[in-house]
Amino acid sequence: MAVITISRQLGSLGNEVAQAAAVRLNYEVICRKLIDLAANRAGVPEVALATIDDLGLFGLRPSSEARRAYHQAVQVIMDELTTKNNIIIIGRAGQVILRNHPEVLHVRVFAPAQLRAHRISAQQGISIEAARAQIEASDRSRRNYLRRFYQVRWDDPELYDMIINTTCLNIDISAYLICQAAENCTRETHSNDQP
Repeated sequence: MAVITISRQLGSLGNEVAQAAAVRLNYEVICRKLIDLAANRAGVPEVALATIDDLGLFGLRPSSEARRAYHQAVQVIMDELTTKNNIIIIGRAGQVILRNHPEVLHVRVFAPAQLRAHRISAQQGISIEAARAQIEASDRSRRNYLRRFYQVRWDDPELYDMIINTTCLNIDISAYLICQAAENCTRETHSNDQP
């Protein structure tokens, strides 16, 4: 498997799982770098800042034209990345953009909202209520992003080859499972002319 995409929720440990899998596989992790590359290629740097602002704190509202240029650049760059081996792409709708590529494993990392709130609260030293508000804003932003730009539900299981719940599975076990899947996954292809 040359490329892995990881979709994750705030507080699900998805970034940590991706990093651990990358270390095991000797893969490069692509996340914010993809945002910067796409924004620069499209000539719309303000979209990069708006894109990483899951919580809407900056109040940026790039034009529709700027967003369209950015999304086209993301798709082109992701296609280019599939020719490069040994990478993990975090977020940016990789599970949708690359869903028809045979050499890509799509993973979703999630956890229940209450557990994610406790993790964020402990990590950032904030109240559970503030952590819940961050999670709700982040979930809404990610859900709306996929629905608006790709007309899919972010929790649609058909977008993923593997779904990992980090309630019981820690970072190391989750990373191990991804590595095993990456090493053993052979995507079936179906021809339209088969009976």
